[in-house]
Amino acid sequence: MGTSRQGRWRKRIGPVSRWLPAFARVSTIILLIGLAFFLALRIAAPYLISTGFVRSGIEDALSKWTGYHAEIKGNPVLEFWPTPRITLNDVTIRQPRGSGDKLLGRIESLSADFSLIDALRGRTRFHEFHLLRPNLSLTRDENGLIDWSYAGLLARAIAGVQDNNGTEILAPKLDADIGAVTVEDGTLTLTDTRTGNIYHFDSVAADIAWPKLSRPISAVLIARFNGQDLKVDFASAAPLLVFAGRNAEMKASIASNLMTARFQGVGSMVSLSSVSGNINASFPDVPALLKWSGRSIPGIESLKSASMTSDVSSVSNGFRFNNVSMTLNDASATGVMDFTVATGKRPKIGGTLAFDQMNLKPFLDAFALRLAAGGLGDMLLPSPLGPLQLLDLDVRLSARQAQMGIFSLAYVGASVIVAGEEAKFDIGESQFEGGEMTAHLEATRRDFDGGGKLQLSIRNADFNALAEKLQLKGPLPHAIGSLDLSLETPKAIWTTGLADVTGKLRFWTAAGSIPGVDVYALRTQAAQKPFFALSSTGNGSFAFSKLDFRADFANGTAEIHDARFAGSDQTLTLSGVITYQSNGLALSGVLEAIDPAKAVDLPRLPFFIGGSWPNPVISPVPLFNAPTKTQP
Repeated sequence: MGTSRQGRWRKRIGPVSRWLPAFARVSTIILLIGLAFFLALRIAAPYLISTGFVRSGIEDALSKWTGYHAEIKGNPVLEFWPTPRITLNDVTIRQPRGSGDKLLGRIESLSADFSLIDALRGRTRFHEFHLLRPNLSLTRDENGLIDWSYAGLLARAIAGVQDNNGTEILAPKLDADIGAVTVEDGTLTLTDTRTGNIYHFDSVAADIAWPKLSRPISAVLIARFNGQDLKVDFASAAPLLVFAGRNAEMKASIASNLMTARFQGVGSMVSLSSVSGNINASFPDVPALLKWSGRSIPGIESLKSASMTSDVSSVSNGFRFNNVSMTLNDASATGVMDFTVATGKRPKIGGTLAFDQMNLKPFLDAFALRLAAGGLGDMLLPSPLGPLQLLDLDVRLSARQAQMGIFSLAYVGASVIVAGEEAKFDIGESQFEGGEMTAHLEATRRDFDGGGKLQLSIRNADFNALAEKLQLKGPLPHAIGSLDLSLETPKAIWTTGLADVTGKLRFWTAAGSIPGVDVYALRTQAAQKPFFALSSTGNGSFAFSKLDFRADFANGTAEIHDARFAGSDQTLTLSGVITYQSNGLALSGVLEAIDPAKAVDLPRLPFFIGGSWPNPVISPVPLFNAPTKTQP
């Protein structure tokens, strides 16, 4: 059986063994012929192809591509190993003289691969371009178009591309090979005629992969702007539609040490009228970003970082941001936002954001006064417009827990409104120190140098806890009370001092006490001494059933009007002036019995309070009684 199997195997491989050597010989001969032809072509190419022919071909190619006139001043260099390649030095690209002779740019060295077979046939076809130290100047017109898109092969392709539901269709006569384009150590100046801004980019490096005009593109660009390195990525399956201002699938991102922003969806490079997709933006150091962009916004230091992800789509006159997820420092929020631009009106941001926990101060800095001060205009250069001339806001906020400096609020409902020449921040409701608080902050005019107003209302809050958080010292009321405060200043909010504030205050409570004020010890001391420190009256306290306190603020002082403390059997009344800077006191007080029948035991005691807070000095005011009649 084994012998029969071997026989059958030999019969099967016999024919193969006979034709295999012949196939190997033929293949070897073909490879040797091909190699010989390749080597011969490379050796003979310098003698068959003239430098002037290739130079003229690439000049024509550059002119056709850009629609401008390409002029080569340096001597070209041809290489044929490992691939045919031409290098041109000192290349200038400008408009034809009949069209204005405008300079587009200069290129120190331009290299490109070319087809050897096409060159032998008398034609030139180039690909794999490399630009060394190009210096380009581009202009963006009122319609958002770059001037390289006005004329030339690329311009004709952009103008002639057809849109088939987001897929581009390009006629073969408009198509062309590109290959890869690399840029090394370039500079770029971009002039935006719409805004008048000029942007300078240096240390530009780029890597563009675009096989043909009708094929997808991917590009990476790195440049330095205003001392910061930027990286831009762009990719699209229909780049001609994107460049033509039509909508197509695209990905774009910009990244630096100060910010990262990405967009993926449908859009164009010219118009934002039909954008649909997802955006992701992160700003790890907001003060540094504003400094780099040329913005100087006082008080923004409290906002350290910010980020946002959202779905975005174009709506009438603007954009809708759905599924917004935002962070400001450590606070996170979700909601929906709108950005609208109506003819004859300023851009407006509106929407609703819901926080679990938030810090009101950086949010106020970012989305109210400071955002208006920074504006939504060009973030790359300072705006010549006033801050309140750039942006309107109408944002509603809610938070389960909120922090405002050292104070904690719960279940906060607030709003930020910037309209006309006013910015308003309102806390419509909140729980505060066991009670409730509402607040209204308003700032006016350019840079808010027109001043501002503050209105604050607190109801049934624990003012003892409030005084402890403020670290206030001295004999202060311990009570559950209510407060109305109204202040205004004519100066910019961030430059306002206590002496610049005017306003009114009313404070009232039910039962409470004033630690450190013993009215019986005060009467004893007043009967014995012409003056004495309040602290010398002992450690007692004055219990009262009702307090009513009113004051006016102006010129660095608070003028108190008849602050009344109603005790169980005596009433304490104060009026006078307190100076802010020195904590100086100039008050008059009266201690008297509530029941006139007790006036003999608790006679009326007027006194003067001087010195400074928190340890004032008491000086009794003598009572002059009428002289008694002389007995006969």
